[in-house]
Amino acid sequence: MWVDRETNNAFFYEFYNIFSIIAIMNEELDLLNPTSTDFSMLDYDCAYIPGNKVRMNYKYVGNASKKFATAVIARGWRRFGKYFFHPICNGCNACKSIRIDVNDYHYTKSQKKSIKRNADTQIIVQKPTMSQTHLDLYNKYHSYKHEKDQWQHRNISQREYHENFVDGAHNFGKEVLYIKDEKLIGVDLIDILDDGISSIYFYYDPDYASLSLGTYSLLYQIQLAHTLELPWIYLGYWVEGCKAFAYKPKFQPQELLDGFPHVSQEPEWEKWDLT
Repeated sequence: MWVDRETNNAFFYEFYNIFSIIAIMNEELDLLNPTSTDFSMLDYDCAYIPGNKVRMNYKYVGNASKKFATAVIARGWRRFGKYFFHPICNGCNACKSIRIDVNDYHYTKSQKKSIKRNADTQIIVQKPTMSQTHLDLYNKYHSYKHEKDQWQHRNISQREYHENFVDGAHNFGKEVLYIKDEKLIGVDLIDILDDGISSIYFYYDPDYASLSLGTYSLLYQIQLAHTLELPWIYLGYWVEGCKAFAYKPKFQPQELLDGFPHVSQEPEWEKWDLT
């Protein structure tokens, strides 16, 4: 059977396009389902609800892509190092994921004052690092919180700090350094994702408590997300009645997510305002 060259070329290009689409789809599936080690920990005492027990579901991902991190963070997971996790507590679903709407954000008077107080605070955004200065500041902050709020505390080791805050950052994890009087006074660990910024952890020098660095660091995240045209700040979990989370509803507007849907399912975020 004779086929003219034009028909043959059309068939080739159609086949090539279909093959390319399948390859892209397979690549996206690979990014959303990376090689991982999945496990859960034995139950331990809940830090949020006295008398309750916590069980965490972990996914250790050696080489997580930004696409994967974006997908799971938007579905309620959190990240420390190369570990992604969310609670699977028996008989309790008090942990609700919370995110801030960047585009419609409303600054309160006290938040505007916090920005003014930090007019001379220097900010550096870079890949996460570890130094003795980091460790000393981290331990100083946690010692202060132990005295003030009865947090459990022991000094963190170099290995622990590296595993939690430096390892696993890949191309999306960053640290935001706050510098005043030529010294490091705050460190904010964040992930810059495809649809927002995920807050991981913040610690600061209690000698500079008057600067309200906890508030200011979150406001800077909002400003950074706005500059990068990212719509959300993923703020971790909200637990009704937990003192440690009392500051979160002050950053409005927000949305809340109940549960931890699979990456193949769309997360159903709902508007939420507790103020």
